[in-house]
Amino acid sequence: MAERILVKEFKALAQEKWVHIELDNDDIFKWHVALIILNPDSLYYGGYFKASITFPKNYPYSPPEFRFLRPVYHPNIYPDGRLCISILHNPGEDLMSGESAAERWSPAQRVETVLISIISLLDDAEVSSPANVDAGVMLRRNPTKYKSVVMELVEASKKDIPDGFIMPTHDSTPKPSAKIDDDDFWVDSDAADDMFGGSDSSGEEMALDDDEFGGSDSSGEEVALDDGSEYADDEDEEI
Repeated sequence: MAERILVKEFKALAQEKWVHIELDNDDIFKWHVALIILNPDSLYYGGYFKASITFPKNYPYSPPEFRFLRPVYHPNIYPDGRLCISILHNPGEDLMSGESAAERWSPAQRVETVLISIISLLDDAEVSSPANVDAGVMLRRNPTKYKSVVMELVEASKKDIPDGFIMPTHDSTPKPSAKIDDDDFWVDSDAADDMFGGSDSSGEEMALDDDEFGGSDSSGEEVALDDGSEYADDEDEEI
């Protein structure tokens, strides 16, 4: 079930201009992703931010793991590229954090929804409980410097643009939306059938194409990350 769902989502996202995706060694459970920021009002406008997504074998019942491969200076992004975002937290209400079940992952979510949420997070930081304390302090107390740091990172991210890849522009690309088409109710049918033991009455079957995706489990090249501390050295004020 997980493979069939991921193949469908991969093919759909491959048609979008605001994201560039590839499989890691033809493994449908490991994606290389680049988020392309097309909102001209965003501090991160023009950035090409590479990331990895790893899916659990029981997807979509558990959330994927997302990690930026190049440091992104942001209050809700850890220096190692991991995110502090509710949609990637395990299903169910969390009384300790105060997150409701509606805010967290559920089998109804899709990869597209996650990526759009991450893009929105970039310009809607939650500074009250930051993953990167230095970034949170700088955003509150010295927003001009914060903007300067972000602009440097945007320029650095462009070094990751593949040779021959044509970057889309704001004018040439429709705004991403999390609309749900009629064909996207696979969660309500497939997931429910599997969960409650119902018969498989769904229509179209999507088998994993061995020639296209290979199914290799080997991981791709590891990427070394800067811990981002260089941006905090100049911050004299403490929380």
